[in-house]
Amino acid sequence: MTHFSRCLAVLTAVVLTGGASVSADKWEVDPAHSAVVFSISHLDTSNQHGRFNEIAGSVTTGESPSVAFTVQAASVDTNNAKRDDHLRGPDFFNAKQFPTITFTSTAATANDAGYELTGDMTLHGVTNPITVQMDKTGEGDDPWGNHRIGYETTFTISRSDFGMSNMLEMVGDEVALTVSFEGIRQ
Repeated sequence: MTHFSRCLAVLTAVVLTGGASVSADKWEVDPAHSAVVFSISHLDTSNQHGRFNEIAGSVTTGESPSVAFTVQAASVDTNNAKRDDHLRGPDFFNAKQFPTITFTSTAATANDAGYELTGDMTLHGVTNPITVQMDKTGEGDDPWGNHRIGYETTFTISRSDFGMSNMLEMVGDEVALTVSFEGIRQ
């Protein structure tokens, strides 16, 4: 293979994968440098914000990208203990019966920013397909000898689509979610 042919093959692979590495790299989500945050309307007067403190996941980049993400529902944190206990209870997350919130990709398409992911999100015991744009935010080596990659996505779901229909007159149906994470190459 000539030098030109090799360069053309590499360039074609980069273009087809949206700049992602061609080989399959596996990454473990670093929970200390990752976040799942949300915003929801309260009484149509303000937006309330919160986060989940316990998250885990893995990502595969390259020719066959995939994402698997798990959030512990009981780790919801709105900086208000009474509200957090209410959210963990049967009116909302029912964290005892439905302890995890998950997303598992079923298809991915590379693009200039990262990947468009389609997958199954399970919340409150209900699974629905969603599609999100996962944008690459960076990649590089850390001071401890690990190679890291970052991604972020922001999307909106209707909580009623997942069987969380209590108090819709007080607490909005639309929930804006941002998932931002660093993965460490395995």
